[in-house]
Order: sequence, then C-alpha cells, then structure tokens
Amino acid sequence: MFTESSFWQRGRIMKIPTTLIILLAAALAGCASPRSIGTGSTLVEMLAKAGPPTDIRIDRNGDELWEYATGPQGHETYLVRAGADRRVKEITQLLTDDQLNKIVPGTMTKADVRQILGKPSEVSFTGAGTVWSWRFKRDGSQMGFLTVRFNPDNTVMERIAIIESSGGRGMGRDN
Repeated sequence: MFTESSFWQRGRIMKIPTTLIILLAAALAGCASPRSIGTGSTLVEMLAKAGPPTDIRIDRNGDELWEYATGPQGHETYLVRAGADRRVKEITQLLTDDQLNKIVPGTMTKADVRQILGKPSEVSFTGAGTVWSWRFKRDGSQMGFLTVRFNPDNTVMERIAIIESSGGRGMGRDN
C-alpha cells in the first residue's frame, strides 16, 4: 500500500510515495541489530533503526518476513516476522545448530531450506549437486559453516556443521 507525500518543486506540487521516503530515510539511518529493536515494534520503526532488510517475503499464513543477512562472511541472519498489523511478532537468529537440525534430508527442497536458514552466503556446484553454505558462530564463540548439499532433484542430500578448530587452524566435521 502506497500513500503519498507532497512537496514543492519549481512552483508545483510533486507526489512521492511514503514508502520511498521511508526507504531512503532507512538507508541513511544507523544500522542497529534487529534483535536489539524487539518485538512489538512496527516495521517502520524496524526500518528506521535497522535499515532496509536484505530480503522481504510473505509466508503461507500472510506474515511479512524481513531477512537481515550479514553474509558472506557475517555469521548472523535475523528473520523478523510481522503480522497483518505490521508489528514485529518474532525475531529469530537463523544461523544456529537448532535451525540446521530442522533440515530433513531426502524430503526437504531448496525452498524449504531457504525458509529455515535464509539466503545462503555461498552457492557452489559439484558433480554431485548444489551446495549452499552459511558462516555461523556456535555457542557465540566457535566459528564454522552450515552446509547443505542437494541431490540433482533439488532435495536435501545432507546437512553438515563444519567447525573451525581452536585458533582457526583446521576444520572439524560435526554431523
């Protein structure tokens, strides 16, 4: 829904969509973490404080989903869920072991994984299929990667958490 604001330019009134004004203001605003803004806030407040999201989509029940990804090397992706009243209902950190464990090999598709983990920070293609990866931080300290490999039919083949060993040298695989 667009509403309009008016301003004068060379003696005539111009109409500008309010949504455009808000987006421009958000681009100039400071970028606080969505988590720091909290539930109950409006999407306009979220936009003003956290800036524009990296993706906006509508889920099956009509909620508006705003994704704030910090990839490719960032380790946080927040999903902000707002109801029909455009108030924030929930803010979820998507890049966690718990989220990865929701991925079910053999039955889930790329679209399902996208809903659970957000946009991948890296996409690669192998002879065995597509691999999506996200940088993440386990328990707030251990850096690693969440990786999902897909079959040629775009269903999940496997999901893996790869954790950097202490000191950042070497990697350990954690299924």
